[in-house]
Amino acid sequence: MTDKIDEILEAARRHCNEVIKPNVDAWNEAGVWPRAASDAAGAAGLTGLYAPEEWGGQGLPLAEGIRVYEELGKGDGAYAFALSMHNICTFAVCGYGTDTFKQKWARDLTSGRKLANFALTEPQSGSDAVTMYTRAQINDDGTWTISGSKAWVSLAGEADVYLTVVKTSDAPGHKDMAMIAIPKDTPGLTFGPRYETPSYEFLPMSEMYLDNVTVSDENIILPIGQGFQGALMAIDIARVSIASGCCGLMEAALDTALAYALRRKMFGGVNLDLEGIQWMLGDVATNLEASRLLYREAARKLGTPEGPVWAAHAKRFVPDAAVDAANTCTQVLGGMGLLKPYGLDRLSRLAQMLRIVDGTTEISRVVIGRALQKRAAALDPVPVPKGYGEG
Repeated sequence: MTDKIDEILEAARRHCNEVIKPNVDAWNEAGVWPRAASDAAGAAGLTGLYAPEEWGGQGLPLAEGIRVYEELGKGDGAYAFALSMHNICTFAVCGYGTDTFKQKWARDLTSGRKLANFALTEPQSGSDAVTMYTRAQINDDGTWTISGSKAWVSLAGEADVYLTVVKTSDAPGHKDMAMIAIPKDTPGLTFGPRYETPSYEFLPMSEMYLDNVTVSDENIILPIGQGFQGALMAIDIARVSIASGCCGLMEAALDTALAYALRRKMFGGVNLDLEGIQWMLGDVATNLEASRLLYREAARKLGTPEGPVWAAHAKRFVPDAAVDAANTCTQVLGGMGLLKPYGLDRLSRLAQMLRIVDGTTEISRVVIGRALQKRAAALDPVPVPKGYGEG
């Protein structure tokens, strides 16, 4: 397995250096998803990381496959994010989809010939996923008819299938939720205008509308009662994947600042000779190493009872560190850091985007806070000194 992981990571490095870095500015100028690039990622084995080999995947454990996004993030964090979501959906299809659906879709997804994405968030509810308005009606012939809308759907109109979380009744709560795959060409499925986004114009994001969309029950990925928990697991994987991509972004920013500071002459030497510059970049380097350790440990915890809070720790700390890194490295370049060719303006905005998607920093703090409440409840009371009240 070690040899295979090393091979995939090397393929990711080549893809970053040969496909992403030379072309990302042109992608943003064109404002179109680079399908040729994702096709190349599929050919390199990067679109079926966790899927079983029998379905054309790499069969990697989550803890190892997630490291791929660190390599891709050195080129572009939004591109790494999109491929991470595709891999999560492909993992779900191959692991939980019906046999009929897998026969129809699995190999196209693992090869990257077709792309998948995830649809959970709604315009009215945002992070409050339990408050969901998208409804699925189960018909007498077993088909499902779905109406509603989703927001912040990435690869909107570009992905070939959307794993969509729905409610099947008006009862409050999540016990009636399911996850169902909806192909792009299904009648009644449409997309709103693309969101105008800075620095990742090539990644289409928009709302998705479902107007009496009818699909077969063979498209069920997670049945009624399992949809919400499955969505939470997908979000945990996404959060750790984002942290991985942020590490690549931090390394790209740090290397840009180091290369500049080593050659920028001032005060009789170069910038990198200045203690202040060394300290600034030293803090970035420390945060990068800490971020790597954190996301990799969080990846190992996925699927365990500790997984959600570790994912929250990674999503809370690492994107914040990436924002700080991009800003600090821009500051090291001074006025030159504002110029587009250096790319730090793009990295700064990407870091901010990655700080928000799949759970804001504040939502991560909520998850961590709840875990601390449970921990506190299990502790013995602190002894109160005689004469003092319990405040």
